[in-house]
Amino acid sequence: MNIRRLTELALLSSVALIIFVIELRIPNPFPIPGVKLGLANIVTVYAVFRYQPAETALIVSVRLLLGAMFSGNPSALLYSAAGAVCCLLGMLALRNVLPEKQIWLCSVIGAMLHNAGQITAAIIIMRSFSVIAYLPLLLVTGSLAGVFTGLCTQLLLNRIKR
Repeated sequence: MNIRRLTELALLSSVALIIFVIELRIPNPFPIPGVKLGLANIVTVYAVFRYQPAETALIVSVRLLLGAMFSGNPSALLYSAAGAVCCLLGMLALRNVLPEKQIWLCSVIGAMLHNAGQITAAIIIMRSFSVIAYLPLLLVTGSLAGVFTGLCTQLLLNRIKR
């Protein structure tokens, strides 16, 4: 990896982290715990379609680790990491199937996979299947957030092409 590429990855990681920290400071418009827009995922969806899988995973890993430190909630790292791994693997598979015009759909499916990964982690950590009742609500809100972040990414890519 050359210096230019490493600099690009560092800048994208920084942008994702800044967006994550800003989103932490915004009051949650949803009265549901754990539900948020996930605006930093705009960078992730962008990276999935523009960078190699290992480079994208590096961006996500840096954001997860530093985000856990900056948020002061290291225990959330387990849930975030489980969701991020499911989301990233799903979106990397979809990028070979979906055309760039349907990035928003990749984002929606990624958001749903993220929620499924979080619930799976919760089941393992809590040793209880009762949290699965929360999954339908997370899937609906995650889909809406995925549409929003996907459309933002689509607009971003369209602007960059010009």
